[in-house]
Order: sequence, then C-alpha cells, then structure tokens
Amino acid sequence: MLKSIAKNDSKADYFLIMVVAILLILGILMIFSVSAFSSQVKFGSPYYFLNHHLLLGLMPGLILAFIAFKIRLEFLKKWAPILLLMNIILMALVFLPEIGFKAGGSARWLNLGLTTMQPSEFLKLTFILYLAVWLTNRSENLKLTNQTFLAFLILIFLITLLLISQPDVSSLGIIIFTGLIIYFLSGAPLWHLILIILAGAISFFPLLKIAPYRMARILVFLKPETDPLGIGYQLNQALIALGSGGIFGLGLGMSQQKFGFLPQTLNDSIFAIFAEETGFVGSFILILFFLLFFWRGFTIAKNAPDKFSQLLALGITFWITIQTFFHISSITGLLPLAGISLPFISYGGSAMVTQLIGVGILLNISRRA
Repeated sequence: MLKSIAKNDSKADYFLIMVVAILLILGILMIFSVSAFSSQVKFGSPYYFLNHHLLLGLMPGLILAFIAFKIRLEFLKKWAPILLLMNIILMALVFLPEIGFKAGGSARWLNLGLTTMQPSEFLKLTFILYLAVWLTNRSENLKLTNQTFLAFLILIFLITLLLISQPDVSSLGIIIFTGLIIYFLSGAPLWHLILIILAGAISFFPLLKIAPYRMARILVFLKPETDPLGIGYQLNQALIALGSGGIFGLGLGMSQQKFGFLPQTLNDSIFAIFAEETGFVGSFILILFFLLFFWRGFTIAKNAPDKFSQLLALGITFWITIQTFFHISSITGLLPLAGISLPFISYGGSAMVTQLIGVGILLNISRRA
C-alpha cells in the first residue's frame, strides 16, 4: 500500500484549492438557507439537511480527496478498468428490489441502510479515468484507430442502456459530452465526430417517444408560459426567483421561493435560490469562480507531465464545467430543464464525494507539472 502513495514532487495548485474551498463554503451557506425551514418542520431541527450534507457528503469527500491527492497516478492507471467494471455492476444493482432504491419514478440509488448511494455519479469519474488510460494506450498505435472508435461506441451504448433504464438522461448527457471531448482531444479524426453527432441526432427522437415528458420540457423551453401550473411550473418559478433577486438580492436566508413554491430547491433549482438571495452580483461572482475553476483545471492539464495525466485533467475539468453550464442554463431558461445538480453547491452525498475526489486527482496532477 505504501508504494501506491505518491511522493511530494512539488507544491499543489493552491489557487484551485482556494477556489473550491470558497465554492464549498457558499454551498454550505445555501444548503442551510434553503433547508432550515423545511428541516424544522419535518425533523424538528433546522440543521438536519445541513448535517447530512456535512457528514455524508463533505467529510467523506474531503477524506477521499486527500487520498486521491496522495496516491500515485500509476496506481489509478492500473486499476481504472476494474473501477469502471465495478461501477457498471453497481449501476445494474439499482434494479434489484432489495438493494435498489426508487424515488420520483427513478431507480438510481443503492440502499446502504443509513444512507443511499447513486452509482451514476461515480460513473462520471470512473468513465473519465478509464478513457484517459485506454485512449493513451490506443493512441500509441494509429492502426487501431478504427477498432478504438468501434469499441468507444460499444462502451457508450452500454452506458446509455443502463442510464436510460433508470432513467437518468441528465447524467447520460454529461457523460457523453465529457467522453466525446476526451476522445477527440486524444487525437481522433474529424469524421468520427460527424458520425457520432449523426447517431446522437437519430437516437434523440426515440428518446422523446419513450418518455413524452421530455418533449413537454422542450415545448416549455420554447414557450415558458405554456402550462404555468403544470409542466412549466418549475421553470416559471425559477424565473420568478431570478427576477426577484434584482441587482443585489434579497439577502441570505430571505428567499421566498424556497417556502414550497419552487421544487427541488436543494438540488436541481439551487442556483435560482442563490440568485434570489444574492442577486445579479452574487450570481456573477459564483459563475466567475466556476470560470476560475475551469482556468486552473485547463492550466493543470496543459502542464501535465504525460498524455494520461493531461487527458485525465481535461476530463475532470470539462465534466464539472459542463455540469455547471447545464445546471445554470436550464434554470435560466437557456436550455430545457434537465434535473442536474450544481457542483460543490447542491445537496447530495454521492455527487459531492465524486466531485471532491476529482479535485483531489487534479491537485495530484498539478504537483507533477
């Protein structure tokens, strides 16, 4: 085990640590602000959701992030296929009656007794890790390009089947977008991209036919005033929250939409509450910190010592940035509602743990630059 711990080659990226720390603090403040009233009503304590966020998300996430920071990247490279295989097995276990846990019509969680686990969140990281290892090895032999493309499509198809069956289309979108970026940054030809875009466009319509609510979300995106008390309710209430915040916001803890008006305030809609309480200025600062995260992650990738580290850093950076973009864009009406959490801010143990492990790996790569 001692051989798997990396030596201190140089200092980690302290700027990235500062950016993530500020985002985590903002997340803690928002979780308490959003949940204090509902926690008091349901559980008799305003700190119920905050305690869960800290004890089951932030604390284990920081511990695992530290391990990811100290461990040798060669160790991760060796175990990447096993980690992805284990993750896919966990994805399949969510469909078992005694083990899987359903909520809101979706089977996305494993019942662990005291808490639950969402394997699709961990898949975002294990998939990136596996692609970085696999594409690094494949790119050394250009004769394997076409075979690699076919294998990449098969892997995407397998993951698509698992996530569509849950269903978890939002995680699927993030995984596919991130995977495509890693694949083409590894040096794949342009015609591969064209074929995948065509395949995605063709498969888009069956997805709408399988679940009509997805088409309804697109119609609401095009005309937000459609069915304001039905399918368009969440988007319209989110836009009300954004408008109520004005320039400087109503003040921390002063949101009105969190009192049962806006659904999913702890997860999918948390940016709307943040904007209502901190206004345009606060929202701009939050987005700025995510842009700083992207800049530092991209810089770490640019200075990475080898192709594996570079692809891994790019994958983690784009994953968190894409998820942030999707969350904010769907809440502000720039994209259809997708049910995506905001990294480092939203409530959710599996997501927080996975994102912090990703940050730990980024810091690990940064000290080897």
